Amino acid sequence: MASSLHFPVLCLHGGRLNRDRRTRGATRCSSERQALFGRIAPVYDNLNDLLSLGQHRIWKRMAVSWSGAKMGDCVLDLCCGSGDLAFLLSEKVGPHGRVTGLDFSKEQLSVASSRQRSRAKACYKNIEWVEGNALELPFPGSYFDAITIGYGLRNVVDKPKAMREMCRVVKRGCRICVLDFNKSTQPSTTSFQEWMIDNIVVPVATGYGLGKDYEYLKSSINEFLTGKELEKLALESGFSNGKHYEISGGLMGILVATR
Repeated sequence: MASSLHFPVLCLHGGRLNRDRRTRGATRCSSERQALFGRIAPVYDNLNDLLSLGQHRIWKRMAVSWSGAKMGDCVLDLCCGSGDLAFLLSEKVGPHGRVTGLDFSKEQLSVASSRQRSRAKACYKNIEWVEGNALELPFPGSYFDAITIGYGLRNVVDKPKAMREMCRVVKRGCRICVLDFNKSTQPSTTSFQEWMIDNIVVPVATGYGLGKDYEYLKSSINEFLTGKELEKLALESGFSNGKHYEISGGLMGILVATR
């Protein structure tokens, strides 16, 4: 997630100076987002339950199911946060499978690790938490049988590069699932989504002292890609196909792409 309404990257044309400016701008964006996730880590799970009325658990199960992960697989949950998708993936792949949860927030990974220690299922021992960058994944090519990313791609400063990295590390014929807010092309859905953010999300987050941090949501969705644009990005990134599904009345969406 991002920590203000806008995270502009300087994008002047041509020359090394402009590339340097873009690099510095992207670094600032990433650092600010990283700081935000650190701040919200202690209450992140409670807020997710409150703000979605528990629905996020259904959406995450859908993403894991559609990823095609199965017993014995080696899978990745990218931008794993506090670990919800990683735990669901662990149940899918079983004690003989392997799950890697990667995030750039030490605080979120600390919460995920604490949750892992407090849970009794044997399969949860197969999860490894890795601090890392979605734009430079520390894994060899064709390494994973499935990848999920929940509410992460929208917040990555270079979405095409993140998609290319996922395509690089997932095995040929295997899938990635991208769960996130849907940038609807329907004005009525967009209006309702914005009303929810202004009148429910931000006020509830304010009760936790995080109202300003959650104001970013509206702009981050506006700056995100539509379902058709995500499908196009998947193909441009090297996937053989990509299909975006609107869920929860068009408020959320899941991109399923196969390498």
